[in-house]
Amino acid sequence: MLSDFADEYRRYRITGERALTQLTDSALNRIPAPDGNSAAMIVRHLSGNLVSRFTDFLTTDGEKPWRDRELEFEERVYSRAEVAALWSSGWDLLERTVATLREDDLARSVTVRGQPFTVHGALCRSLAHVGYHVGQLVLLGRQGADAPWQWISIPKGATESYNAAPYMEKRPL
Repeated sequence: MLSDFADEYRRYRITGERALTQLTDSALNRIPAPDGNSAAMIVRHLSGNLVSRFTDFLTTDGEKPWRDRELEFEERVYSRAEVAALWSSGWDLLERTVATLREDDLARSVTVRGQPFTVHGALCRSLAHVGYHVGQLVLLGRQGADAPWQWISIPKGATESYNAAPYMEKRPL
């Protein structure tokens, strides 16, 4: 089951990276609506969440006292390098942590914001959170792409050919 979690997290990481790659530098910081979030802000938030949740995952509350969630949504201009560093820091920690877990850890209890979860439940919750924000990045990517959009998943009209070789969600070797 842990390999299923690792595979799904990896799929979302790749999807987010492919969306972010297609954003122009200006679109990376564009806030599409009042009280909205730019792609860079979403990356900062997701990174902050992953670093908080997966630092000492099995032993401390997933909402660390040093995390400043409100700062993650501060309006400012982020460079592409800053976005890439934030993205990597959260995902790298998540991947290292999940790689250390054993199947019997899934029934253990962890805490997030003072609430108990099984490790399995915490991973499900985290995966849903990741999926939500990666979906936002894909939408912002489609809206802010400079060139024609390079499909991340199955292009319209290509279901049959995709089903014959379902490879798009795998990291290139």
